[in-house]
Amino acid sequence: MAEAVLIDLFGLKLNSQKNCHQTLLKTLNAVQYHHAAKAKFLCIMCCSNISYERDGEQDNCELETSNGLSALLEEFEIVSCPSMAASLYTIKQKIDERNLSSIKVIVPRNRKTLMKAFIDQLFTDVYNFEFEDLQVTLRGGLFKQSIEINIITAQELRGIQNEIETFLRSLPALRGELTIITSSLIPDIFIHGFTTRTGGISYIPTLSSFNLFSSSKRRDPKVVVQENLRRLANAAGFNVEKFYRIKTHHSNDIWIMGRKEPDSYDGITTNQRGVTIAALGADCIPIVFADPVKKACGVAHAGWKGTLLGVAMATVNAMIAEYGCSLEDIVVVLGPSVGPCCFTLPRESAEAFHNLHPACVQLFDSPNPYIDIRKATRYLTGFLYNCFLPPSKLTAREKFSCLIYLKPNGLQWIIHLFGNYR
Repeated sequence: MAEAVLIDLFGLKLNSQKNCHQTLLKTLNAVQYHHAAKAKFLCIMCCSNISYERDGEQDNCELETSNGLSALLEEFEIVSCPSMAASLYTIKQKIDERNLSSIKVIVPRNRKTLMKAFIDQLFTDVYNFEFEDLQVTLRGGLFKQSIEINIITAQELRGIQNEIETFLRSLPALRGELTIITSSLIPDIFIHGFTTRTGGISYIPTLSSFNLFSSSKRRDPKVVVQENLRRLANAAGFNVEKFYRIKTHHSNDIWIMGRKEPDSYDGITTNQRGVTIAALGADCIPIVFADPVKKACGVAHAGWKGTLLGVAMATVNAMIAEYGCSLEDIVVVLGPSVGPCCFTLPRESAEAFHNLHPACVQLFDSPNPYIDIRKATRYLTGFLYNCFLPPSKLTAREKFSCLIYLKPNGLQWIIHLFGNYR
């Protein structure tokens, strides 16, 4: 049974004839009869076509309604926007506010393919849609008899995408302005930075507004993430068409750009100009590597598994092997991540960190010890650098890691890191 029911009256030419009222009344009554008991959201989507009074206020629409139709419309939420993109995005927000996923769409046959094309862009696999023909055709009445259109041309699809992109660009930033944090240790030949949670348009409560990760298993659609990325590219000054993210698998696999791309990897290295590479993190640590001598850079995503597997060292080794980098020339910066106050593991998993160094674990004898993955990463990378770098240089890096660790009062930080060189 559908949790939400959407009736599509968008673009239909309604009029005030009595038989139109009766047909619309019959249709809405049927929807209410079959779905009102279990559906948590009943919605009519229109484009300034329906008029009714609620709490003494009248919508800016054309159709005058009878008392019976006005009373019935009280049971439905009316979404009236100037574009399909705006209407469906507004409806999606209302569906997400109620945490619903099973949706029935009652739509005229000639608009079903168009509706599906918009839904494919604005929704993800989290949602389950079923479609039903809107049976309200009359002889010269509510709207003309139509046939189902089964094909969307490439030009029409591009028009749909343009409409959605234009609408999303018009939306204001949520939860604050876009902020980019940079490090004075990264040489000026590299463009780099950390974003925070703010400045994007993602409204899902469990995500930051500046979400840069799309997944079919999340409610945030790819088009929203692409709009966030577009805003970041404009602010930071990189080419969004040459932007590459890690494909997280919590491993130590590295993609050396220019070679065949693996199915998954937690690190990227490159020496290509104008290319931007990115590591995303929440609890996990985003790490940036920069060698101003060989003009090469890398990023890594270090979760607790990747940390123990040595993803940071694997990234360094890839830069040395592929670009001839020297250890003493590679600057390594740890981005914000979860701290030891908030991250626990079962004791059997924590034992590996304790074996690395006891300082990486607090309350080791408890069932779920607290783990400092940042300290573990510094011990692992410090083993490399202690053999080659002056203590003062290593200390400077350590200070920066502490300086940019922004403790979010118990809340998760979702941090993204990007870097390229001019």
